[in-house]
Amino acid sequence: MKILDVKLTISAVRKSQFPEGEKSEFLLVGRSNVGKSSFINTLINRKNFARTSSIPGKTQTLNFYLINDYFYLVDAPGYGYAKVNKQLKDKFGLIMEDYLEGRENLKMVFMLIDFRHKPTEDDVMMYKYLKHYNIPVTVVCTKLDKVSKNSHSKCINQICKTLELEKEDLILFSSVTKTGKQEIYSKLIDKLELK
Repeated sequence: MKILDVKLTISAVRKSQFPEGEKSEFLLVGRSNVGKSSFINTLINRKNFARTSSIPGKTQTLNFYLINDYFYLVDAPGYGYAKVNKQLKDKFGLIMEDYLEGRENLKMVFMLIDFRHKPTEDDVMMYKYLKHYNIPVTVVCTKLDKVSKNSHSKCINQICKTLELEKEDLILFSSVTKTGKQEIYSKLIDKLELK
C-alpha cells in the first residue's frame, strides 16, 4: 500500500460533523499516551503529521484523516487519563458512543495497547464493548522496541490472558523499527477489498 496523500479533514465533537459519503473508516482507540499519533505517522510515512504530545488527554475530538482520498483513519480521544475532568470524560464517552453505534462506514477498530504493561481495566472494557457490538477489532501492541526480546512471550501471554484472545489476534508494533506496519497495511487492504 502506497500512501500518497493525507489530509486532516474534520475534527468532530458530534455526530452531525462526521463526514458524509460512503468512504471506509478505521478507528484508532487506546488509552492516553499509548502512541496513537506515532502509529498514524508511521502508517502515513510522515514525521509529525499527527501531533504527538507529552501531555496525555490532548486529543479531545474525533480526528478524521483522509488517506489517498479513499478512506479515513479516525483518531479517537485517549481514554483512562485521570487528570481529565469528569465532564470531559463524559463528553468523550458520548462522542464514542455516537460514533460506534451504527456507523456503517466503520470497517475495523485498531485498539492500541502498550506492550510493556498489562491491559488496564479501561482496555478490557473497551475490548468487551467492541466485541459485544460485533465490531471487528485488531489489537495492536505498541512500543515493542521498548521491551527486550526475552520478555516478549511473557508480555504476549499477559495480554492474551487479560483480554481473552489468541496470540494470532495481536499485531506487535513499533513506530521506531516499523515492525508490524506491513501487517496493518494487510488488514486495511483486506477490509478495503483492494487486491
